[in-house]
Amino acid sequence: MSVLNTPVAADRRSATWRLTKAEIKLCIREKTGPLWGVGFPLVLLVVLGNVPALREPVEADGDLTYFDLYVPVIVLFNLAILALTALPTILAGYRENGVLRRMRTTPIGPARVLAAQLVANLAIALVAVVLFLAVAGLGFGVRLPQNLPGFAVGWLLAAAALLSIGLLITALAPGRGPATAIGTVLFFPMMFFAGLWVPIAQMPPLLQDISHYTPLGAGMQVFQEASYQGHFPSAQPLLTLAGYAVICSVIAVRWFRW
Repeated sequence: MSVLNTPVAADRRSATWRLTKAEIKLCIREKTGPLWGVGFPLVLLVVLGNVPALREPVEADGDLTYFDLYVPVIVLFNLAILALTALPTILAGYRENGVLRRMRTTPIGPARVLAAQLVANLAIALVAVVLFLAVAGLGFGVRLPQNLPGFAVGWLLAAAALLSIGLLITALAPGRGPATAIGTVLFFPMMFFAGLWVPIAQMPPLLQDISHYTPLGAGMQVFQEASYQGHFPSAQPLLTLAGYAVICSVIAVRWFRW
């Protein structure tokens, strides 16, 4: 009999699935992910969509508006909130309250708690990106990304990179307070380099170069190439995102304290 088909393996898969559903319910009950990670960006999207100046074309003879450029920023905003605020706060709270330490002695184990949290936040982010694109398209006439496979690959890598950073924050923070502080300190400069306040194209050359090697700046570059240029994203931003995902994950695993 295959190891994957043994009763023990089946019980573990069933326990992992139940734990994942429980973590999704806890994420919703905590309200950080749904409210700030989905609700607030959605309200911001609607508000920006109703600003007349942002509905003007970027170029005189083009049909791309400033609002079109902000839609990918909102998608990254959602990922950043979930990864830098929701994930570290919940997991650091588990450590602070001794949940991880107690689970370490159970058959479930803390590793499955981490996996369940990652899946829960990824599920919320997936619902959010579909919702944002639907509202932008149906409500404000924003076209779907021209290269959907490229957009999907970029989104997955951006999510992996940011969630890995969230795990790294969790590994370093002893409790909720420090986790929230670290996430907040990282959030604002990362969103700046994603173009939330100043579009990347309008930044000075030095800041543009720095932006391309930040996780959100690379994510923005991937989204723009897939959405508006219509081709599969270039290697540089994809490798940048993959590098953040791998390096931060390795460091987080090395320094993680249950």
